[in-house]
Amino acid sequence: MTAESQTTENTQQQSAAELDEEQNEHRSKKVSVRTGRRLQKKNVKSDYDVIVIGSGIGGLVNAALLSLSGQKVCVLEQHYTAGGFTHAYQRKGYEWDVGVHYIGEVHREHAPLRRIFDVVSENRLKWQAMDAVYDRIFIGDESYDLTAGTENFIESLVAKFPEEKQAIIDYVHLVRDVSYRSNKYFASQAMPKWLAKVYNKVRPKLLRREYFQTTYEVLRSLTDNEQLIGVLTGQWGDYGLPPKQSSFMMHALLVKHYLNGAAYPVGGASSIAREIIPTITQNGGDVFTDAKVEQLLIENNRATGVRLANGMDIKAQQVVSNIGYQNTVRKLLPESVQSQFKLTTQADKLKSSGGSLCLYAGFKGSAKELGLDTTNLWIYPTADHDFTVSEYEKSCGEDNFPIVYISFPSSKDPKWDERFPGKSTVEIVTLSNMEWFKQWQGSEWNKRGEDYEALKEKLSQRLLAVLFKHRPQLKDALDYYELSTPLSTEFYQLNDNGEIYGLEHSLERFKNSSVHTETPIRNFYLTGADVITAGVGGATMGGVITTMRMMGMKKANSIQTLLRGK
Repeated sequence: MTAESQTTENTQQQSAAELDEEQNEHRSKKVSVRTGRRLQKKNVKSDYDVIVIGSGIGGLVNAALLSLSGQKVCVLEQHYTAGGFTHAYQRKGYEWDVGVHYIGEVHREHAPLRRIFDVVSENRLKWQAMDAVYDRIFIGDESYDLTAGTENFIESLVAKFPEEKQAIIDYVHLVRDVSYRSNKYFASQAMPKWLAKVYNKVRPKLLRREYFQTTYEVLRSLTDNEQLIGVLTGQWGDYGLPPKQSSFMMHALLVKHYLNGAAYPVGGASSIAREIIPTITQNGGDVFTDAKVEQLLIENNRATGVRLANGMDIKAQQVVSNIGYQNTVRKLLPESVQSQFKLTTQADKLKSSGGSLCLYAGFKGSAKELGLDTTNLWIYPTADHDFTVSEYEKSCGEDNFPIVYISFPSSKDPKWDERFPGKSTVEIVTLSNMEWFKQWQGSEWNKRGEDYEALKEKLSQRLLAVLFKHRPQLKDALDYYELSTPLSTEFYQLNDNGEIYGLEHSLERFKNSSVHTETPIRNFYLTGADVITAGVGGATMGGVITTMRMMGMKKANSIQTLLRGK
């Protein structure tokens, strides 16, 4: 899953002393994956042009583009390292990413997303293409390969469903068309909000009906083969909603994103933030960690800066929130402002995405020695994704996992063996729900009691069983594992529901026009995944669109010119 899991809690086997020692180690500057620098008052400047709250990829892209246009930007991150869901962490001699499992298009030199990363990193960030089969879908005991390249993609599926050849071809053409024309859907996000409201009213007349249908509705119009529908929707975990609940536009964007294959950042996930940050700092900007923002400072309905949890005020001419729509409304804005603009009422109409469990496992032996490749595994009990999710939720997680995603990050990074010789890592992800962990909400990290640890161990063993069924050679090589729950995401990401994809990707979410790059407060903007879509690609485009809105419709042309390489 692209965004799906978050930094972890610790396994049963470790003592409290070890845990305290490791937490302190994580917060020290010696941790190799740490990016940004810890906030100290003496390093804070008094003349920032822009403050960006949150250092996820949307915020970093926004900050880098503004820096390249000559502005001095201060990025504030409450975590010990910058990067949001693009960061990585180390434990017991292993390293795992927490969200960057694979990214489409970036291995293609002239692809728009690759161009954006080249610009914001000034060509420092490098990518390694994955194997041609980037995803393998399992429905029961049957497997289906998703292969890079439009023709290859079609041929591999037609080989499994020869009688559905025309439906598969029509599906791919539709996915490409909806994806290519999505700029018309999101055009309003770069417009002034008053103009966006007008545009959104006429938008349905400009776009084909599939933009406003569920994934299942569209697929069912192409074929009545439920097994094929189950396979074609087998990447729904990348945006978090099964076919009968999700927007087909979101699905099409995701499928097109990977249609030509996928890649992984050279040097690991933390390379993304590490290679973008110098673009921000070389123009006098800063990226501070351990810098939790408590409240937006407002004077005469104009944003003037932020107040940190430690009481420090930092001023700037403009402020951008990259912490998600719900957190922005409910945590940054004074209640009087929320009430004045009815923002809480608007936020109540939007649902957050779901939570996840992620098992981070370390193994003795290199990828070559263990026979691991880069292909991601998507494992489902049946083709009826909505039914299995419903049964799983009814059972509060006791029923069969409706989805299991398995990623092999150490196989994807060409520099892994230099950094961690003789070792491999695996990540195993499935759905979860904060409601199942409510009894421990508010408890202190690593002090949640034996019942919590026992539940985590039970879940860990269930996930390991799925892994060993598909990669039995790993069983005897297992060296270490630890499980993250929605409480982990809440702790590290400050998401009250432990959500990993921001707002859920339903029809209702995309019909709602209240989420916009421009807020009712002057000089205060929103960026990241919630203004476009989930995933690294979606959040990156959020950073671009917000930058264009901040610069105004005339000056925005300079950003477009920069990204086009002209």
